[in-house]
Amino acid sequence: MMNFEGLDPGLGDYTPGLHGDLESGLELDPEGLAVPGPESVHLLEGLFSELHSVAAEVGVPVAAAHFDMQEELLWMGNHRGHATSFFGPTMGRYSSFQVHLTDDVRHIQSMETGMLFLTKNNLKCHTRGGLVIFDYSMEEGADMHSLLLTDSNTLLMGGLQSCVVELDLNTVQETQKFSVEVPGVAIMRQSNRFFFCGHTSGKVSLRDLRTFKPEHEFDAFSGSLSDFDVHGNLLAACGFSSRGLNGLACDRFLMVYDLRMMRAITPLQVHVDPLFLRFIPTYTSRLAIISQSGQGQFCEPTGLASLADIFHVNTVGQLLMSFDVSSSKQALAFGDSGGGVHLWSGAPEVTFNDYSRETDFALPCLVDSLPQLDWGHDLLPLSLVPTPLTGAEPLLSDWPAPLAAPSPRRAPPVDPEILRAMKTVGFIGYAPNPRTRPRNQVPYKMKEVEQEYDNYNQVPESPIGREEEPHLYMVPKKYRKVTMKYSKLGLEDFDFKHYNRTLFAGLEPHIPNAYCNCMIQVLYFLEPIRCLVQNHLCQKEFCLACELGFLFHMLDLSRGDPCQASNFLRAFRTIPEASALGLILADSDEQTGKARLGRLIQSWNRFILTQLHQETQEQEGPQAYRGASASAPGLSGESVIGRLFGCEVENSSLCRCGKETVRSTLTLLFTMHYPELGSLEKAVKERDFAEVLKKSICLEQSTQAWCENCEKYQPTVQTRNIRGLPDVLVINCEVNSVKEAEFWKAQAEYAFNKALKKEAAEPPKAKDSVPTEWCLEDERCGTEGLAFHTRAEDLRHVWIPQCLKMSICKNQGLEISNWPEGEELSSEQEAEGSSIYDLVVTVPHMLDPRTGGNLAAHIKVGETYHQRKEGVTHQQWYLFNDFLIEPIDKTESVQFDVSWKVPAILYYAKRNYHLKYDLRIKNPIEASVLLAEASLARKQRKSHATFIPLTVSEMPQAGDLVGLDAEFVTLNQEEAELRSDGTKSTIKPSQMSVARITCVRGQGPNEGVPFIDDYISTQEQVVDYLTQYSGIKPGDLDAKISSKHLTTLKSTYLKLRFLIDTGVRFVGHGLQKDFRVINLLVLKDQVIDTVYLFHMPRKRMISLRFLAWYFLDLNIQSETHDSIEDARTALQLYRKYLELSCERPDDFHKVLKGLYEKGRKLDWKVPDSDPGDGPGAAAFPSVMGL
Repeated sequence: MMNFEGLDPGLGDYTPGLHGDLESGLELDPEGLAVPGPESVHLLEGLFSELHSVAAEVGVPVAAAHFDMQEELLWMGNHRGHATSFFGPTMGRYSSFQVHLTDDVRHIQSMETGMLFLTKNNLKCHTRGGLVIFDYSMEEGADMHSLLLTDSNTLLMGGLQSCVVELDLNTVQETQKFSVEVPGVAIMRQSNRFFFCGHTSGKVSLRDLRTFKPEHEFDAFSGSLSDFDVHGNLLAACGFSSRGLNGLACDRFLMVYDLRMMRAITPLQVHVDPLFLRFIPTYTSRLAIISQSGQGQFCEPTGLASLADIFHVNTVGQLLMSFDVSSSKQALAFGDSGGGVHLWSGAPEVTFNDYSRETDFALPCLVDSLPQLDWGHDLLPLSLVPTPLTGAEPLLSDWPAPLAAPSPRRAPPVDPEILRAMKTVGFIGYAPNPRTRPRNQVPYKMKEVEQEYDNYNQVPESPIGREEEPHLYMVPKKYRKVTMKYSKLGLEDFDFKHYNRTLFAGLEPHIPNAYCNCMIQVLYFLEPIRCLVQNHLCQKEFCLACELGFLFHMLDLSRGDPCQASNFLRAFRTIPEASALGLILADSDEQTGKARLGRLIQSWNRFILTQLHQETQEQEGPQAYRGASASAPGLSGESVIGRLFGCEVENSSLCRCGKETVRSTLTLLFTMHYPELGSLEKAVKERDFAEVLKKSICLEQSTQAWCENCEKYQPTVQTRNIRGLPDVLVINCEVNSVKEAEFWKAQAEYAFNKALKKEAAEPPKAKDSVPTEWCLEDERCGTEGLAFHTRAEDLRHVWIPQCLKMSICKNQGLEISNWPEGEELSSEQEAEGSSIYDLVVTVPHMLDPRTGGNLAAHIKVGETYHQRKEGVTHQQWYLFNDFLIEPIDKTESVQFDVSWKVPAILYYAKRNYHLKYDLRIKNPIEASVLLAEASLARKQRKSHATFIPLTVSEMPQAGDLVGLDAEFVTLNQEEAELRSDGTKSTIKPSQMSVARITCVRGQGPNEGVPFIDDYISTQEQVVDYLTQYSGIKPGDLDAKISSKHLTTLKSTYLKLRFLIDTGVRFVGHGLQKDFRVINLLVLKDQVIDTVYLFHMPRKRMISLRFLAWYFLDLNIQSETHDSIEDARTALQLYRKYLELSCERPDDFHKVLKGLYEKGRKLDWKVPDSDPGDGPGAAAFPSVMGL
């Protein structure tokens, strides 16, 4: 007889029939599992036995079992989509809920916030009590089997399909798809070195943690894989072997692999048919092997399996369907096909986790005895007396069957416009939304009479709704014109993150002439230009290089928030050449679509390069704003712009008399010239882009020109040749008419057909597992300038190459040819002077005949920008559409479907061109900008001074306080509409301009004394001076009649920039709007805004006047606003805040509560009183007395 000492008594009661598959090789006792040997059996240390068993749902197989990693809970999911949890070793039922109506639960995973349940094509997250957190449905045809939590916010899902999906749990959105070999991934594990993917084909692949690329592969079993596990440097797997015509048979050899040498070690023979296995590393790295019939065995992966280590799970004839081990390795859980869950443990007081948090239990239902009723009370409700229900008499709630039958409403008919415009793909129809119905509402027509009334509502009330026209159905949403929706709070609650999830900064489009936003981004992402303009500073009031430098500084500082180019565009509007070239648009032209943006942006491209060349040529290198003498303009004749884009061109004119005139010029860009269609040619011939580009650069044309020899206009042949190659080749595409668009379209068709033929003749290699847009540049290689995993279908509408090789030969002149993207030049080609040019920018024009369309930019962002913003080193293509920024595939950057997306500008950059430029930035703004300066106003006298400039000894240091206030005037009035429900909708906000900026000292003996009080001169027409709120009067900003200290915006801007760069902290009221209009980006830790200091969540913002009256007993802003008074008051309020929050931090909330109660009583209006009678009236000395 067996000695079952220490074992569960039930283990000895099994009949031999349950062990039939073991009988051939083992000696069995008639009453149970026998091991020949002495009287006492010595099993492995840490012996497991059954602790508890429960029936979750009788007869429904348990498909998944999982120990909670955070709490003492055991979870199971069954074949009917139901989930149940059990608490602790006693397995008391904790929660039970339905996860899916029909599909089985295939995988369960615990998180801090809830539980994840995976079914065939659905991922659901519930709280541990059963409430739904999110429900993520996958595409039709998905067959998911496993999931893996890679970190707290990221999840991988795999199944029997050709991809593994990465999901962001914060946004519940798919972030990436990784391609895998068919038939897919059934099991996933993770170590600190690899992802391990088990395939049903019997293989286990090891993949890179970052890119998910396959690194190694173990071909474990010839049939199929059933389970595997990883611990330390060992990987153990069990599965099925192929037996020819007899199908698959369970393999009793476990395959064990050493992950240090990446090879198999001696297979481990076991005595059960393994279906599940897990490492249980308590004392040694032992394995638990479980068969489907309920037999199990413990063994060492590098030793021999012993019969003494076999045990049996009491399944009562059912098959085991699931298995899991707790994180503490003290408990095992088994789920069987009869709905039973079995908990095994090595000790009765078992814990599932080493450190579990407390589990929240529902409050127990306390059923008290019925209360005593006082029958003598007249108002006693008799409904308190429980009445027993009898089956004899009918109840009032028993409705007749016809009334209780469900009667769903008939679905309304589909809009005829949808049916007319619908395009069918397979069995699914797609149609643009005609927007004839309210959003998210479907009206049901109860009567036909309502038909006439409903026709009235078919026009959207808001012009914003009317702009999203159905005729743009072919244009992807990310390429359409983006608009900002204004609410009562302005833009504070507008979700810019929805449009831009990167850390790069977009640009806001509501400013006049903001059509050039895309080209500003292009210039910013050219590193030499970014460094050049940020080092540049000159004396000119309106200098585009200076303004670009200020704007690029803001783009550098921003972490994904959009910036404004308002100051740059203001300076741009003052340049006479821009006006002469027609680059300055009226508002009506932008709104009605009269502007031809494609032609316009190409002219702007030529203008800005010429303008920057002239402005930086006048003053090379960083120079002080004041004091340093500027170098004489134009002496060197060279600028960084000239070195970067400039190309020396030799123009030759040959008259028919034989006289040839040659002159040399410097050109910064080239324009494409397309071959004319001959009179006998019916179709456009196939042309290579490199060939057309060469003929456009080395242009030859006949024209009438003056001949000195003939002394009259004669037909001359003009040819152009270049003497050197630029570092950045700029190309204006000039696709401005139907003829050029047809040529471009025909060439793209030729290139696409050629790619199709090539793909058919030579099948492409297997697609890489990493999506193209996330590949590092050094991982992309292939032929014809395309990545090796680019399919021919992706090359539709593509004509231009990603790479070009250019050289100038003595004999043949300029040579241009396409170049494979991943290849480098040989040493012989470099010696010949050849260069490789990579495409870095494409600017498309999206067509819309009603509004003129919009412009965007595809930009290949370099490594240095990613390093600064995101701390990673790679190159990536992005789409920049105003404040919408999105990573795109590189093929998308060269796809131009000219029916809606027309190429405008191309930039090709010489490979590694930036290495020969000095990319260091030295801040050119010096402390001298804060010193005294002359006023522009002719009538200003010293006796009228309202401020005392800083002395050299008073120069601010990092952390110093500066009180700030600004006043504004209106240049354009707000455009709004009144809806039918009486609410106002802002279509376009008013355009503000800063008129006065005041800074006061925040510490020292002169605390509260202004050191900046500048009135800003403006050349633009002011619509409203807002005198009641700003204190600015007509004439204050006019240099001829003003008595104020009048300066330029640039001068004051430099003072504020110096203060920001120094690290001072600004104190003010409503500074967010002030900095926005001034066009400055200030880090949050440098701003102390009293609006937010005295604000309670979800309550209104409080005015400075009310705060000053309540806390300081000051009556300010009684007649008009004064920025000196406001800045001082903000400083005093900050001191008051420090006093209240430091002395009584717990009582500060009560103070705020009292503030809001007082405000509500007074309707937030300050009671009438004599100004200046409060205790804070004499807090600061008067400037006039100094």
